[in-house]
Parts: sequence; C-alpha cells; structure tokens
Amino acid sequence: MRFRPCIDLHGGKVKQIVGGTLSDAQPGATLTNGLEGGHVIMLGPGNDAGARDALGVHPGSLQVGGGLTPQNAAAWLEAGAAKVIVTSYLFVDNDFSFERLAEMGRAVGRDRLVVDLSCRRRGDDYVVACNRWQTLTHLVLGPAILERLADACSELLVHAVDVEGRQAGVDEALIERLASWTALPTTYAGGVRSLEDVLLVGRLGQGRLDVTVGSALDLFGGRGIAYRDLVELDRRARAGLAR
Repeated sequence: MRFRPCIDLHGGKVKQIVGGTLSDAQPGATLTNGLEGGHVIMLGPGNDAGARDALGVHPGSLQVGGGLTPQNAAAWLEAGAAKVIVTSYLFVDNDFSFERLAEMGRAVGRDRLVVDLSCRRRGDDYVVACNRWQTLTHLVLGPAILERLADACSELLVHAVDVEGRQAGVDEALIERLASWTALPTTYAGGVRSLEDVLLVGRLGQGRLDVTVGSALDLFGGRGIAYRDLVELDRRARAGLAR
C-alpha cells in the first residue's frame, strides 16, 4: 500500500470536500519527500496556474484532474503531469459513458489515463454518483464493470462519498470489495481519520489498494494524522518493509 497525497484547488486555494460540499483548508500544502502518484484536482475554473506550479515542482510524478477532456488532456501531460484523471467528462445526461472513456483513451493513451469514480452505498450495492456526487447513475460497481474499465485505463481513484471528508472512519465493505474486484492499481479515498485507519485500508485491501488522506491531515488543519508519519509509512512500503 502506498500513500497518495492529494490537494483540491478551488478558486486558486486549497480546499477540502466534506460530504459533497466544499470547505476551506489550510493553504500551502506541498507534495514532497519522494511521494509518487499524488493527485492535483482542480475544482472549477481559476486553478490552472496553481496546478501548473505543482506539476512544475514534481514534473512527471503527479497526476492532474478536474475539467479534463480529450481536447485539453494532452496539454496537461506536456505541462508535466504523469497521468490525467478524468471525472465529469465521462458522464452524459447523468450517466456513465464508455464511449467518452474510449475518446479519452485515444487522446492520451490507456497507460496515462486514470478514471475517478465516486460511489454511494444503496442497499448492498455501490452506485457511481455524478453531478458533484448528488446524482446516482445506473453504473453499479462490481467485477464485470471493473474488468471493463481495466481495458480502458491504467488506474482507478474511488471515493466513498458517504464518508468523504467526515473523519468518521473508512468504508470497510467498499475497501474489501475493491481489493477483491480490481485488477488495476486503485486508490481509495474517504473517511480516513487516523493512522490506524490508514493501516486498516492496507489490511482490508490486502495491500492491493493505495490510500489518500484529506481533512484529517495536519497540513490541512486536521489533528488525526501527521504528514510525516504517512511519508514514513510510504517510504517503508517502497522499501518493502510494510504493506
């Protein structure tokens, strides 16, 4: 398991998402210490400069998302992104479009494409949500869907919307299912409140899932997790000393 740092940019400032809504976070978070595959997410317009600054600090190591389309994705790769993360472009009339996913793949190549999916639990299913997490689609996560996605992209970023930003604990059932279903490198996001939760993701995910941490992180004003502890955990994972 690897730690994937993430910053959300809104109006040129670092923000955190809490249960589907935006809130201010402490600015100035930096993605350093040899961490790879971090996410820089642009939430709306006015964030291009900040995203490009981040990519310039760590060219070829960060992933960028937010408003990515076949028309602009290649430019972000040229700006230094290792991969592009596609989210809203994949939805047409509030439903997931595999045709648009194929378009993104043709624009940047499967190996440099990350699909961002957000899901809510409904009964025993995890249903993909869009429209700022407020609208449920007809796409239900499962082995067949993840296998189909694996043919079109190189990584998945999956948000557990029901616990996102609330520091109320991770979605254990979703973590276990993702570990069982996915054949791709997959990052789990949502509900992490402590280092124990991070380790729980590693254990329930059988070491197959990476994790990202938001509002609990001390860099964002949280008190649950010290950034330096996650850097050390990631270092040990890279050295083969921890999963």
